[in-house]
Amino acid sequence: MPKHTVQQSQLFGEALEDKRGADPVVPSRIPSTSPFHQPRALTESERERYRKMSQESRRARESALSGNGPAPIHEINIPRLDPLKLMPQVRRNGLRTLSLFSGGGGLDLGFDRAGFEHVASYEIMNDATATISAARPEWKVFGGEGGDVRNVDFRQWKGEVDIIHGGPPCQPFSNAGRQKGHLDERDMWPKFVEAVQAIKPIAFIGENVPALASAKFSNYVNTSIIEPLSKNYHITPVILEASDFGVPQVRRRVFFVGFRTKKAAARWSPPTPTHFWGERQLDSGTERCMGLREALGLADIGVDDLSPTIRSALTGPRHTTSILNSVAAQRRFEAMEIWPNGVAATREQARAFVAKNGHFRLSVPDVALIQGFPEDWPFQGATYMALGQIGNAVPPPLAYAVASSVSAAVAK
Repeated sequence: MPKHTVQQSQLFGEALEDKRGADPVVPSRIPSTSPFHQPRALTESERERYRKMSQESRRARESALSGNGPAPIHEINIPRLDPLKLMPQVRRNGLRTLSLFSGGGGLDLGFDRAGFEHVASYEIMNDATATISAARPEWKVFGGEGGDVRNVDFRQWKGEVDIIHGGPPCQPFSNAGRQKGHLDERDMWPKFVEAVQAIKPIAFIGENVPALASAKFSNYVNTSIIEPLSKNYHITPVILEASDFGVPQVRRRVFFVGFRTKKAAARWSPPTPTHFWGERQLDSGTERCMGLREALGLADIGVDDLSPTIRSALTGPRHTTSILNSVAAQRRFEAMEIWPNGVAATREQARAFVAKNGHFRLSVPDVALIQGFPEDWPFQGATYMALGQIGNAVPPPLAYAVASSVSAAVAK
């Protein structure tokens, strides 16, 4: 086990031993190779309880999938939401895009539906590049070592690209990632800036978690993004809410939108909401955003709400198939009678694997829908990897809205 893990656990133990008496905090048996993982401070009895829960869940899943579990209590759901209707395909606008940190293709899909021509995608995770390639076999996609932006000379794309878009890893700025900013080796904003400077596109769109726009990182944003790019670009940051564009989830993202000419920057306006939730209707031109149960096609139980922000299953030292990110989120899912842990690969498997409390178990296609991906977007890899791609993605309808606003400002 890494030295830092033992030391941190010992420190937590010293702080909590008085409260827990003879049952001190002990380190986890699960090795973590990530220097960014902060182990939970748990006693041996608490760890044993979690082990038993995990073992029971695994046995229950195996039993259910072999046909020996409890009888299913939910029908296979037929979603009411069609994300493609939130982003109708428009004619090509003559603008060519280069995608960086492409992940499972949220930005790529949104820009494609908004009429942009895809030039290439760069993504380091092989399963994510396989997803984009399966969805769009005709696209040029660089993956693995070839998709690592640290290995790319972006001058090769100068004159071939009009728009650069991408979402550098958000972990350096998110609560789950411990917010180490530039001290986190996953900080790839300098590479995004380097690509823009090398290619000199007419516009760029960089996105991240809204925490990047907070006071905590204001100095970082100014010195690492705004100052190096403002010599040639007029840059505007904007925070957008996914439900304002029909995505049935509480999810906010910050976008840095830059234009090379003052004229294009003056023409650009942040996308106007097309949907509303609850009492937030802005005008008669907006539509009501579906709640989670309605979007999934579940029965009306008198309670519905937007989904809590789904987390990436790639967070933490080990694989997980949970999309739960907080106690508050757990309460919201419980109120809607939806089980967010142990997400199944398919709807058939989700139906067979009955949750202890009888709530509706989510499947990968359901979680993809919550994020605004169409039913046929072919996420590749194991369940945890598919959920990781979904949880890390920009909701495509939100990407579509930003892409459309940029197109209106710079379209040829």
